[in-house]
Amino acid sequence: MSKTLTGKTALVTGASRGLGRAIAERLGRDGALVAVHYGKSREEADGVVTRIKTAGGDAFAVQAEIGSVESIGAMFATLDTELTQRTGAAHLDILVNNAGVAPNIPMEETDEDTFDRLFDVNVKGLFFVTKQAVSRLRDGGRIVNISSGLSRAAGGMDIPAYSATKGAVDVLTRQWATKYGARGITVNSLAPGAIDTDMNAQWLRANPEAKAAIEAAQALKRVGQPEDIGDAVSFLAGPDSRWVTGQYIEASGGWHL
Repeated sequence: MSKTLTGKTALVTGASRGLGRAIAERLGRDGALVAVHYGKSREEADGVVTRIKTAGGDAFAVQAEIGSVESIGAMFATLDTELTQRTGAAHLDILVNNAGVAPNIPMEETDEDTFDRLFDVNVKGLFFVTKQAVSRLRDGGRIVNISSGLSRAAGGMDIPAYSATKGAVDVLTRQWATKYGARGITVNSLAPGAIDTDMNAQWLRANPEAKAAIEAAQALKRVGQPEDIGDAVSFLAGPDSRWVTGQYIEASGGWHL
């Protein structure tokens, strides 16, 4: 595999499992030094760091509660120290905003605390992580925001509060693409469809009917894997995506076309 990101540094939020783990591991294989963010499980994050290093890459773990601006600030202080020790400067090249929560509940069961938690993590957290990151991001950098196919189509799924958070992410993507384009920084939304992760296990892996319905709704007739998203992020984080910015890009297998 070509080391297209050699000499680059990357921060992947929510990287201790699921999509974030696959993204972090792929960027590590591409040659980037990866900051593996985790919220609660240091053990899982350390496992991702170990896998990246075993594959010939380099990585370290950083912690933050993404719904807390104070915690995000503390994470970047740690990040600055770690990057300076390893590279001589507190510079970033790639930010992947992947951390998020996705309770599978309809509007009728969504209470205020759940609604606030969704927007705190999925929107406020992404906003303030990016605010901190852009001052450290070198010209020509990359920001990839993980969105969702649900910001385009409901697809029979009744989770409007979560879907609304991803609509907000898409708006921020376009705003930032315009704001930072003069620095050569590209900003894109990458929208997965249904992916076979631990987060989706309850309704996907344990429900053959749900799995069959997802497969039927996708042009490629299979459920996505985390590596499908990791590979798509690799493109958006790499040099070949230099002329792609401000876009909503689905990596969904052709979900509800």
